[in-house]
Amino acid sequence: MFPIIPANSAAESGNDEGIFGFGYSDSATGVTNLVSNAGVVATDAAAVGTARWGPGACEYGGDKGIFGFGASPGVKHAATNLISNAGVVATDTAGVGTGREGSAACNYGGDRDTGIFGFGHTGSLSAVTNLVSNAGVVATDQAAVTGTARYYPAACEYGEDKGIFGFGANTMTAVTNLVSNTGVVATDTAGVGTARMGLGACGYGGDKGIFGFGSGYTAVTNLVSNAGVVATDTAGVGTARGMMAATQYGGDKGIFGYGQPTSAVTNLVSNAGVVATDTTGVGTAREAPNACSFN
Repeated sequence: MFPIIPANSAAESGNDEGIFGFGYSDSATGVTNLVSNAGVVATDAAAVGTARWGPGACEYGGDKGIFGFGASPGVKHAATNLISNAGVVATDTAGVGTGREGSAACNYGGDRDTGIFGFGHTGSLSAVTNLVSNAGVVATDQAAVTGTARYYPAACEYGEDKGIFGFGANTMTAVTNLVSNTGVVATDTAGVGTARMGLGACGYGGDKGIFGFGSGYTAVTNLVSNAGVVATDTAGVGTARGMMAATQYGGDKGIFGYGQPTSAVTNLVSNAGVVATDTTGVGTAREAPNACSFN
């Protein structure tokens, strides 16, 4: 999120635009789709970087983003792709840390300018994490590994300077792990809500978050308070699906999109955490993309 609070709204503390990228649609892809500050998804932008599915994505530097890690046939990648504050995706940066599929990422820190990738499948389930600097530089694997090893969790920010990883699969789980404002991952918090993997998560309302959808094919959502407390299931709205992604947009709102069964539909999230019915899909229908905000 962006630390400057616009004069016209004290609640808006996130970036204005978003981007969905990568995924699987008959084969691995690197296409991206920008999200406007009104939540409108654009048609495909040509792929830049290695086509792959199951990357993570988060904001860094206040107004930029990064995709990282992921898989293509026979390969677990550690490459990253920086996203400018105009939504332009850069070519691959050589990987740092353990290549893996199905990681998640979020930003954290008092200025909301640093990020963290965590968890994933490296050949086995992992709880490894990698910090992202305010210049978009990914650090080597953190020596201390905390939380249940799993893949395809989701992650988002909350409380203006902290983050949370939640859900995922070893067996399906609903455990969560809080991330401090210095990037330290806490031990497991007992799960609340439907255990699932392949869901999306994003911030909303300036200081809160939401987990939603997920494999098992559900549309339930779970709100995250500004203290990092996850609420019980809210009944699903929209097409039940898994292996999808979510991002903030418009400063204080969010959007879920894409997923399995292979889809391009999206669902907007209001600044009160209310999920809207399906918006007709735009762009390549695919599963296992990821998303973050910028600008």
